[in-house]
Amino acid sequence: MVAKIFIDGEAGTTGLQIRERLSARRDLEVISIAHDKRKDLDERKRLLNAADVAILCLPDDAARESVALIENDTTRVIDASTAHRVAEGWAYGFAEMDVGQTEEIRKARYVTNPGCWPQGLIAAARPLVEARLLPGDYPLSYHGISGYTGGGRQMVEEYQALGDKASQYMPYALTFQHKHLPEMAHYAKLNRAPLFEPLVGNFAQGMSTSLPLHLDMVADIPTGKDLHAALSDFYAAIPDSFVRVAPYDPTLGKTAALDPQIHNGTNTLTLHVFANDDRAQAVICAVYDNLGKGASGAAVQNLNIMLGVGARESLAA
Repeated sequence: MVAKIFIDGEAGTTGLQIRERLSARRDLEVISIAHDKRKDLDERKRLLNAADVAILCLPDDAARESVALIENDTTRVIDASTAHRVAEGWAYGFAEMDVGQTEEIRKARYVTNPGCWPQGLIAAARPLVEARLLPGDYPLSYHGISGYTGGGRQMVEEYQALGDKASQYMPYALTFQHKHLPEMAHYAKLNRAPLFEPLVGNFAQGMSTSLPLHLDMVADIPTGKDLHAALSDFYAAIPDSFVRVAPYDPTLGKTAALDPQIHNGTNTLTLHVFANDDRAQAVICAVYDNLGKGASGAAVQNLNIMLGVGARESLAA
């Protein structure tokens, strides 16, 4: 049976990339709203209720409105907004987060796509908390750089208008109240929110994040090999995982593999462990595409899981 997919908000960056990834599929029918009816509530309601799966690529309030417009008990939802990230009754759409997460997504009617920034933190921190190499109340700090497409349409338009005059390196959210913080703490199993400093660069997409660790603050001080082994074992147990753990080399002080654009166009997230055991210091870096694994790629991965097809359909690894 051909599944009907409605991308509510398909004209935005994430929606366009989802549609592009699905364009060659023969097991799906992507139903679209006419351009002149995108703000027509009745037409959106009709299409939402006609879809087997609705993918919401909308601001938070509009996403909540779309969910409320669904009157049947059959349309399933993937919400790419922040609206339902920690809401009860919604499965978190980061399949590699836990060995049972794929099954939870498969059975769910409502799936909330993860944010791009939270995935790097959760991927790095949650396995270490679960392995008891880090306590849940460890005072984590987290930072990184993302392409400007991560900031939404307004930021995209600003950067494209400025061109080469746009800032190459701009920290933001310096009130430390970023909307992703609840999601980060909840799914990384942290008892306190991390100190989060995001940065935007003058490139369209891709991201590289860093999680620095003062390991002498932990009762049983882990080594770099301990951290690497915990991450490797964790992701080796996840079926169809797009998360990779790079080989550990304690002598490596620099690598082109941390280029934030290296995984653009793919659904891959690579973790790198760097450590100095004598100093009891480490950094775990995550590199991935903020519009791939961080947004549209994750949505397609979740769609595949929900429909029971191969997890890698329409996705480059």
